[in-house]
Amino acid sequence: MPPTPGRWLSSLRRLVHTDDATSLDTTLLPVIDEALASRILDLAIRIGETMLVVGAPANEVTLTIVRVCGAYGLDPVHVDVTYNSITIAHSRPGASHPTTLLRVVRGSVPDHAKLQRLQALVTEITGGLALDDAIARCRAIRRLPFRYRPAIVIASQATLAAGVAIMFGANWLALVLSFIAAALAATTQYVMARARVPYFFAQIAGGFVLTVVAALSPLLQYTGIEAAAAIRPSVIVASGIVLMLAGLTVVGAAQDAIDGFALTATGRILELTTQTLGVVLGILAGLETVRVIGLGMSPPSNALPLGPVVFQFVGAAVIAVAVAVFNGAGARIIVVSAALSLVAWAGYVAATGLGFEVAAASGVGAFIGSFVGIVVAYRLHVPSVAITTAAILPLVPGAAVFRGLLGIVESGDDPAVLMTGVTTLAGAATIGIALAVGASLGIYLGQPVRATLSSVTRVRARARG
Repeated sequence: MPPTPGRWLSSLRRLVHTDDATSLDTTLLPVIDEALASRILDLAIRIGETMLVVGAPANEVTLTIVRVCGAYGLDPVHVDVTYNSITIAHSRPGASHPTTLLRVVRGSVPDHAKLQRLQALVTEITGGLALDDAIARCRAIRRLPFRYRPAIVIASQATLAAGVAIMFGANWLALVLSFIAAALAATTQYVMARARVPYFFAQIAGGFVLTVVAALSPLLQYTGIEAAAAIRPSVIVASGIVLMLAGLTVVGAAQDAIDGFALTATGRILELTTQTLGVVLGILAGLETVRVIGLGMSPPSNALPLGPVVFQFVGAAVIAVAVAVFNGAGARIIVVSAALSLVAWAGYVAATGLGFEVAAASGVGAFIGSFVGIVVAYRLHVPSVAITTAAILPLVPGAAVFRGLLGIVESGDDPAVLMTGVTTLAGAATIGIALAVGASLGIYLGQPVRATLSSVTRVRARARG
């Protein structure tokens, strides 16, 4: 019987199209029950919550949660990280509803030693650590107290201010006064934090104490100390400003915005603005107070000059070490932070030598520091956010902020002085934006390099095995 046209068409169709009846059933069997899935999700979200609290960016938290869940066979997982909460969900095959967990993130307290331990735990989890052991290790890490006692933290904060004074070439007496003023401001903020006063008011109080102490420093001339004649109160206040801006998340906010976490970035930017406003209000209140009692400071006409280049590098290293200590870092992070601060400052010095403006040179220094930092962080197994923050902090424009505020307060009826102060503040804001953009760009471009190094390392390890 000759084939009919319909059979010919059917044969031609089979040559072109696959037969739906031959398709395989690829539905995953639910080998992970709801109780086990909940334990895995709970472990992942607790690790992510702790990382977000101690200073990790939102993108890194999201990737870590996905990695932990994937290591225990839970895939796909949907993660939503906002400024103050983390939501994680997983839909099991055949389940009538997804398993969803939510954790509220309460505050942000940088603790880079704890962050380093969490990253090491995640590496062990992806290497095959049992779930029960991982849960126990995570619980132990979360309960760890801060590495340093409050007295050490306050001393390191005061040392940061002394490091800034070193960069400006201050004499020994100015260094001592910068240390004392910053220590008093840090102690004030610590006492207010213990009393659960909002951090905004602690910033106001710290700025006020710092400004008043700096304004009283010229009175030491009457003691007959020879070094007192060369004291510049502006250096003391500028040193303290860098201290109070040290904990702000400029780079983290910019990185979250670039990574697409708009809500988290908005929250961090709002927090940054509020806390910076607190510093400004505290300094303004201090300037007005000392003006009333007859100890007003005249605004400098030019920017504060930096000291010799050698002093600049020494001061940058001191600042990086101090930042690492009061962020709870261990010895390895401290050493790497100090070395990286020299690299970032070398980039700034080289850029200014080539004729770049201060803002552009600051961005170049931040870019170099963050790019090298993210590569070095992988090789040395330290958190990139820890060493990057410490590296770029010497570039924070504390002197420009104070000079602008001082010009606004002391302008009186002189519009020229007022405009000079406003222009100086705008320049300081430009430097801050350049730092955030440079650091974020360095991190963005450094991630592919880090991934390539990671792949090469795995291939070599596999070849040796």
